[in-house]
Amino acid sequence: MADTTLHFDALLFDMDGTLVDSTDGVVGAWELFAESYPHIDVHDILRSAHGIRTVDNLRNYCRITDPQILEDEAARFEQAIVSTSTKGGRKGIVLLPGVSPILDELAPGRYLPAPCWAICTSATRSYASSALAIAGVPVPDVFIASENVQQGKPFPDPYLLGASKCGVKPGSCLVFEDAPNGIRSGRAAGCKTVGLLTTHSREQVEAAEPDFIVQNLSSISVRRDPTGVTVTIKSA
Repeated sequence: MADTTLHFDALLFDMDGTLVDSTDGVVGAWELFAESYPHIDVHDILRSAHGIRTVDNLRNYCRITDPQILEDEAARFEQAIVSTSTKGGRKGIVLLPGVSPILDELAPGRYLPAPCWAICTSATRSYASSALAIAGVPVPDVFIASENVQQGKPFPDPYLLGASKCGVKPGSCLVFEDAPNGIRSGRAAGCKTVGLLTTHSREQVEAAEPDFIVQNLSSISVRRDPTGVTVTIKSA
């Protein structure tokens, strides 16, 4: 198969599992929360909770209904991702393959006033900012976090807002996602989507029906110009 080259007005990236790997911290946080909520099944949660806002996961799995407790526990959970990510020899929060050259090309502030990329994450701004700083990812001019939308992924709200803040139409954007719910969010927003095989099986990613599937961002190259971004997707 030949490589595919397309032009977009903006690129919209998920964070965890797309730009950074925080798996060790997420596992550690759920293990910590199992001490307070012994009814939860950590293995079951890890199979299905990725890509969903922390408040939604805690509401669904820990059965927290009080809004203030939910907010406090969400903050505690995301702090635990950072604090447990290096516990017991874990590798911590690290950059995923292929991310550095893409971000070098899309450095924040280039060719403003038209932002050409955004991060649209299910994490809170506080945790996401910490995770990006640890992994060495620059914060883009458009940064959508969980508290910026009423409905998180798989609803289209995060990517609709990301496109809007970039000043472009969703149909002219390319979304990069590892989680099936995130892929569905991008598709529902009307964006083209790339599914990454960094956290889920190929069968799970295929079921979400992305436009393209790659192993990770090493299969993607980008070139920024004043009219947007040219993306080359390398054939498998």
